[in-house]
Amino acid sequence: MEVTEVLLPGVGVRYEFTVASGHDVGVVARRDGEFDLIAFRGSDPDAAETLFTMDRQQAEALADILGAPRIVERFADLSREVPGLASATIDIAPGSRFDGRTLGDTRLRTLTGVSVVAVVKGDVVVPAPAPAEGLSGGDSLVVIGTEPGIEQARGVLHG
Repeated sequence: MEVTEVLLPGVGVRYEFTVASGHDVGVVARRDGEFDLIAFRGSDPDAAETLFTMDRQQAEALADILGAPRIVERFADLSREVPGLASATIDIAPGSRFDGRTLGDTRLRTLTGVSVVAVVKGDVVVPAPAPAEGLSGGDSLVVIGTEPGIEQARGVLHG
């Protein structure tokens, strides 16, 4: 899918794309921090209707909702395409030694060669988490690496 980016001087940036039904839709990321979800009428890029406006927190919540299942799907697709590469989700158990600690404390990359590509906290997804990302019991780590590395990572987190 191709996403077109259009600079709107004094307003922000409009991102537009065509959905499977053939309709053109877009998002205007405004300079004031709000986001407009828009739909185009016909093929005229200037004939857009604002469906609704979201503040930054609402837009992030929508992105998390839409992104959570897609992150796992994308890595599953990638692991099918690249021989030797696998992805998995590993849960942090409540009361485990990493409950209340940071991702960096796990040293997963150093110890196992596995990369943590997202932390799922209930309905919220933290993509590309920093080492300082806090972990809590019930969180899930989306990891990518080799099968043996993933098994080692399970051992580190559950051991």
